[in-house]
Formats: sequence, C-alpha cells, structure tokens
Amino acid sequence: MSRIPRTGLLVLGGVVVGMQAAVAYELEHIDLNAIELGGELGRRIDVTVKNNLLAVDVDADFIKPFQERSQTDGFIGLGMYIDGLARLAFHTGNADAIARKEHVVAAALATQEDDGYIGLMKPEARIAKLWDVHEMAYIVLGLTSDYALFGNEESLAAAKRLADYLVNNLTDNPPPGCFEGDLSPEMGVTGLGDALIYLSRQSSDAKYRDFCVDVLKIGEWRKPIVKGRFWPIDGHVYAYIDKCLLQLRLDPEHKNTALQAMSDDVMQFLLNGEGLTISGAVSDHECWHDTQAGLNNLGETCASVYMLKFYDELLRQGGDPLFGDLMERTIHNTLFGAQSPDGRQLRYYTPFEAQRVFFDKDTYCCPNNYRRGVADLPKYVVYRTARGILLNLYTPCTVNTVLQDGTRVTLTQATAYPSDGVVNTRISLDGEKAFDLGFRIPRWCGNASVKVNGAATEAVCDRGSICTIARTWKSGDEVELTFPMALRLVKGRRSQAGRVAVMYGPLVFGLSKERNEGMEAIPPRLLTMDVDSLEGPFPDDSVHPGGLSCAVGVWDPGQWYPGPVSRRLELTEFADPGVEAAYFVVANPEDARLVDDELIAGR
Repeated sequence: MSRIPRTGLLVLGGVVVGMQAAVAYELEHIDLNAIELGGELGRRIDVTVKNNLLAVDVDADFIKPFQERSQTDGFIGLGMYIDGLARLAFHTGNADAIARKEHVVAAALATQEDDGYIGLMKPEARIAKLWDVHEMAYIVLGLTSDYALFGNEESLAAAKRLADYLVNNLTDNPPPGCFEGDLSPEMGVTGLGDALIYLSRQSSDAKYRDFCVDVLKIGEWRKPIVKGRFWPIDGHVYAYIDKCLLQLRLDPEHKNTALQAMSDDVMQFLLNGEGLTISGAVSDHECWHDTQAGLNNLGETCASVYMLKFYDELLRQGGDPLFGDLMERTIHNTLFGAQSPDGRQLRYYTPFEAQRVFFDKDTYCCPNNYRRGVADLPKYVVYRTARGILLNLYTPCTVNTVLQDGTRVTLTQATAYPSDGVVNTRISLDGEKAFDLGFRIPRWCGNASVKVNGAATEAVCDRGSICTIARTWKSGDEVELTFPMALRLVKGRRSQAGRVAVMYGPLVFGLSKERNEGMEAIPPRLLTMDVDSLEGPFPDDSVHPGGLSCAVGVWDPGQWYPGPVSRRLELTEFADPGVEAAYFVVANPEDARLVDDELIAGR
C-alpha cells in the first residue's frame, strides 16, 4: 500500500482544485497555542482540564510514591501526566492548569537523586523491574515538554540527568536481558525511544538519538503481527506502534524502506486483515485481533491514543487523507467513548458488545495516555503545507498561524460537524496572498461541493481526496464546503457477518439499555433490525451539546418477520456511556441499501 500518493490538479473556472493528496513530507504541525477549538473537540479539552487533570489528588496519587521510593514494582504515569498537563496548559492558557503544572514539576524535580534517578523503586528494584524504565522514560518526555513549551531550564537539566541515568544503565545491561517477568522485552521500554528522540532534538545532543539506534536497535526491529493475548505477550499494540513511530521518526524523508516496513504491515493488517473495527478500535485485551468482536476488553485507550499518533505521522509524511478519516473515526467514537461526558471518569477499554466500566484509578497508563491523547487534538485539526494550509478535521475553531514564507493568516471555521455537513471557513490576512487551502474529503462522502464567496465552483472533490483551492486570497474571503450526510447501514464482517451498524458521517450509533425501557433482559445481539424503519438523526444533547440520536424498529428474539416490529429503539452516539451494542441482525444481508465500511472498501 503506497503511503505517498501523487498530486493531481484540475483547473475549473480559474480555480485550481487538487484532486489528490499532498506530496510526501510536506505537512507540519502548527503551534499548540495557535489554535482555539470549539465544538465537541474543544469541549473535551475543556472538561479534561477542569474536571479531570485539575480534579485528581495529585500529591497523594502522583507525587507521594516518588517521594517514598519504596516500591519493588508498579506504575504511576507521572511523566505522562506532566506531558498531558503541560501541553493542555500551554494550549488553553488556563491559569489553574499552569499553576498545577508548575507545582507537579517542582515536586518531581525535588525527588531527583544525585545519580539522576526519578522513580518509585527501592534501589535494588531499579531498572530491572517492570515498569521502572517505562516510568522514567515518560518523566524524561514530560519534563522535556515543559522545557519545550514553557522554557523551564531546570526541567531540561533534570530530563538530561534522568536520561543519562537510563542510557548509562541500559548500555551496560541492554534490553532484553535486564527485565524480569512474562511480558515481551519491548513492552518495558515503551516510550523510551520517543522520549530520547524528543530530548535529543530539544537539547541538540545527538547521544540520546544515537542510543535509540545503537542500543535499542530501533532501525533493525521487525516483528510480525501476533494476534491474541498469551504468554509471553508478543502482540501488544501499544508497544508495537511505539516502535513503528520511532522508525518513522528516524526516517522522515523515506530514504530507508526497511524503516517503513512495519508500518506498512500494520496498515495491511488493519485494512485488509480485519484488524480495524467499526469504532476505530484495533486492540483486544491490549493485543492485535481480527475477529471483529467488540467484547469486554476491546479498544485499550493506550492503543487508541498511539494509533492516532501513528495516523498523524503517516498523514504528515505521506499525505494520504485516509489517515485523517481514520483519525476522526477513532476520535469521535473510541477516544470520546473512553471518557464520561463530564470528563471526570476514564476507561481502560471501550467495547461495543458489552457493558462498559470506568477505570478505578486516576493513575496508570490508560488514564494518563487519554489525557495526552486529548492534548494532541489541536495538532490534528490543521497542518501547514509547503504551499499553504490543510484542514484535516472539522470543528469550530480559530487558527492564527503563519505560512512557510512568514505571512500571517487567520482561519475561522464555523460548523456543527459531524452533526451537520456544512463547513464555513473565513480567511483573514493583511493585503492579498496566493496560497493553497486544502480540505480533506471523507471517504464516506461521494458528492462534496465547494463554494468560494458564495459562488459555486464546478469543482466536485472526490471522496477520499484532498480538495485544494489555489488562488490569491484576501481578507474576508469565505469557503463553504458541503458534505451531504445521511444515515447509512454498514455491513459487519467476520463475527458481525449478517449484521449492520448505523453510521452518520464518522459517527457510530449504538444501543444503551438505560435509554430504552424493557430491554434489561434481552440480549441486544439477538435483536433483528427493520431497516425500513430507520429514522433520523435527531438533535440530542444528552451526551454532549449538539449531539444526535436516531430511531429504529426491531423484532425481539424468536419473533417472526416481516410483520409489526416488537419495539422501537433509540440509538445514541457511541460516546454515550451506556452503549453496549453497535451491530444488529438484518433480515436480508444482501439488501442493496447496506454498504461496505468505506475505510475498508477498495483497499
């Protein structure tokens, strides 16, 4: 599967419209404080900061174990917490978040020992015991983020001392020999390479990057996709994608095909090997699976967050808008489904064929990676290109950024997407400037249209492409992008064969028994949907402002059909905490109205 599609241009009415993706290695992140988000993305950032990051007992749960240093195993996730907190504080400018970040960083630095160690463990348990290296790696990363965003020189110095402690100890006793337990050796160093490459870039010290190549042997790491969870764990999605990301970041210009091979294997497995589920989740009990089942341990939050990082890297390096489609499917369903609507509670797993439960701690990897995942959202919305700007995700936002030649541009996006398919973008700048403005056209939308300053162009941007408008822009220019939207019935595969999921744009709808009386004793998997009765979507603010629901008739288990349906069900967005069924049996699995999942079809 090529990750570097070619660029094709079409000239219509004086407007150059790009019908394919941007060229490789041209997409850049904009600064975290250059964008203000509204809509559900902005709301999730707000509730994560106010009701989660600032609501945890940070001194008791996060700082105290590092002050005591009395453990022989365990994991807290302090560095992950610092990283998410620093980036969200910087993005939002929230004074309380900034004060909390300064307090946590100062407390962490006060625990650093003379040899550089910051951690939980007794001296005899350090390095060799899981998850000591994992913990330290993310502390390096979190402190480096504090330096990169807030200029804290003490954080950089502490990160270097801790990194030196890791490098020195792991060089003398390199993995896998230094770890005990039944887990694969790669799991214990998850996050280490990412932290060291980040630190190498921020400190301009090549030794940290060299360690990733010479000791961790990231350039040589190649493993097959192993499905299922069994001992030793060898198919861990989070650990696997962590290594893929490192290889991609070591080779951003695609000069070494060996460093792309594992990433290509992942995408082959997801799109052609049934590894991608309808909600965007890819893991079961933390490991690769291809059954399409959505049971208790589906969708580990760490795996979902790292898949988003992976898609972002592939989009920036290769330009294929498919990765933007994968991002929005994962964000609006699995990611947001892993958090309570008020932001306070977080999940380890987010299934769609079982009751969901919230994790009982604020510490550990999944809660902290969720916070980091939400901190990533601003950088996924808009990218700077060699010739202009690409809008990847659609949400109300204001973007103040500069083009590569230094021209300052403000974009204001007004939309109710994904509840509605109209996206209005207003351009503000001094004077006039020629640049490209690109829009990702989702693969589910076959007839998107574009207007510039109210005038229809003849351009119809193909599904699954980037539609690029190249012109001389002036302040006040407006672009209206329209995605016609309707409910669709998406065919299930493998364990979901003969069943359908209801979707609207990137949104998956599901059944919550709490929202439907009389369903307590009925297994949702045994219901049969009357596809002729599907109605909606309807406005529904019960899960989040501007949300949606829909309605459908079903036949109860054992009831003959056709005939009157047994009951009508309300289906709500996947992020509804009560959702426990996303697929329904249909009487005619060959019904022409049923469609393939657009992310899978044609790959």
